[in-house]
Amino acid sequence: MVRFVLVRPRVPENVGAAARVLRNFGHADWVLVSPERLDLDAARRMAVGAEDLLDGVRIVATLDEAVSDCAWVVGTESRRVRGRPPLEPEALAAAAAERAGRGRTALVFGGERDGLRAGELARCDALSRIPSRAPQPSLNLAQAVAVYAFALRPGAHAAPPAAAPRAAAADDAEMLRVESALRDALAAGGFLRGPERHAVRDLSRTLRRACMTRKESRLWITALRRVARREEA
Repeated sequence: MVRFVLVRPRVPENVGAAARVLRNFGHADWVLVSPERLDLDAARRMAVGAEDLLDGVRIVATLDEAVSDCAWVVGTESRRVRGRPPLEPEALAAAAAERAGRGRTALVFGGERDGLRAGELARCDALSRIPSRAPQPSLNLAQAVAVYAFALRPGAHAAPPAAAPRAAAADDAEMLRVESALRDALAAGGFLRGPERHAVRDLSRTLRRACMTRKESRLWITALRRVARREEA
């Protein structure tokens, strides 16, 4: 299951067109984060055949709210980010199919004006990029949603044969709690002195790549909190 998350969309026609392409390719789970203005009449003119999907979209205030129950959060970005090689849409679809049994994937799109901001990209577990060509590397928001909606259409990538049952993966909200406990333990132990910069984020990203289960995430939180209390004593 894939959730499409549109952050700060500002053109209502793009929202309506996104609803239509999601319906075209069999998707129904989508969320808007802080839309700048949502003229439903204008959006509905582009949502031909998907008016119910548009009317039922969930609207939240923060990216955290939109992805809290997702096990894998992938941000879309037309520019390359140093140290974070992007997955192309087909590779992303294959990876999402492999993870399907462990939890929901969130695919996050930035707004038309400035895309995803640095902090939003940093909190994503992985990045994806449509391999468009210069001098026009970026796509219109609705066009980008269409490319990914097609690549991630249900049934396009069969999940690998089931082996032994796997425990549910920790979702984003649980991994944020692990990150908080890690930050407290590092601060108590003296590792963090002055501005945090990238240390906690980079260490947390390593833990996220491990795809830990809910049980494992709770064990990490308990262990880190105990270490922090001991260091503070």
